[in-house]
Amino acid sequence: MIANQGSYKQMFWLLLLTRGMVGVGEASYSTIAPTIIADLFVGDRRSRMLSIFYFAIPVGSGLGYIVGSKVKDVADDWHWALRVTPALGALAVILLITVVREPPRGTVETHSDAPLQYTSWAADLRALSRNHSFILSSLGFTAVAFVTGSLALWTPTFLYRSRLAAGTLQPSPSGHASDSDSLTFGVITCVTGVLGVSAGVEISRRWRRTNPRADPLVCATGLLGSVPFLFLAVVTAKQSIVATYVFIFIGETLLSLNWAIVADILLYVVIPTRRSTAEAFQILLSHLLGDAGSPYLIGLISDRIQDDRPQTFLSQFRSLEYALMVCAFVGVIGGGFFLATACFIQADRKRTELYVQGQFHESPEGEDRIVVPQGGRPTKVPVSSVLI
Repeated sequence: MIANQGSYKQMFWLLLLTRGMVGVGEASYSTIAPTIIADLFVGDRRSRMLSIFYFAIPVGSGLGYIVGSKVKDVADDWHWALRVTPALGALAVILLITVVREPPRGTVETHSDAPLQYTSWAADLRALSRNHSFILSSLGFTAVAFVTGSLALWTPTFLYRSRLAAGTLQPSPSGHASDSDSLTFGVITCVTGVLGVSAGVEISRRWRRTNPRADPLVCATGLLGSVPFLFLAVVTAKQSIVATYVFIFIGETLLSLNWAIVADILLYVVIPTRRSTAEAFQILLSHLLGDAGSPYLIGLISDRIQDDRPQTFLSQFRSLEYALMVCAFVGVIGGGFFLATACFIQADRKRTELYVQGQFHESPEGEDRIVVPQGGRPTKVPVSSVLI
């Protein structure tokens, strides 16, 4: 909300500062909100609630294109596209203060009001670094963020350049993408987000009945399945803009299968007292190596390709076309990380279930596991012994 005040200023540093403050708020809610959901619901109901929560990412992104495009047309000034959002932020703050109550950590899973054992932040990080399912799924999700970040910034521009290269559109006075492309892409992002997130959760829920590795396999299928369609969207843009929109629709739907499932994986492979730290680390990793740098990298590659070509509409289109193909390679790598997650998901989930059931505890350093038998004295044993 505060970053929008920067739209009234002519100083870049002030806009940068206020936008950074918004980033702090976004990081806080993204870290805490899923863990609150985890402390309110379990099992399939938790998965459904997470899917509702994660509708916000694709739907909000799509609405940003739609609302921004329309407000710019009405006000004839793009600054007002930034100024309409504070009202929504204020409404969210009021609802958070008046409605949301923080539940006790892990109570819904342990069925007990007894406090859980907390470890230090350093011990949490050490334990998370040994959690294969968490690390691998986070890397897979980083690939998803890389692709979605690139598409979010460059797709309207790419479609605009494809029309210029095909000679079906005259260049706009501003030199930027047309409002129709931004509006269409925004609608596609909203619809595919709702379809993809809900379909991903439902497919995973049904498949999980027969395959305990269903979650990472659905993520891998969605990411790997989106690759050929996003590739076709890029290579067919000059020949048929309609075909490009169709391929983008299918590719983004498959890409959106991941959002809620990745969050659910984190919540059941990480113990309750460590989930906020895990969420923070996953968000940092996915933004740092994903959508924060991918638009810049795509633009940099496009510029380097164009340096050796004459400055024409076709060369501008081709350079961005080749740069966007990087997303296909990143998608394949991310799919591999999700497939690797499937190899460890059962053991990591079982360990977390044993912890919340009180059948073993961790030392304050987050290393030794202590099995608590039904009778007799507690005995320290390796993790592998607990899970066998």
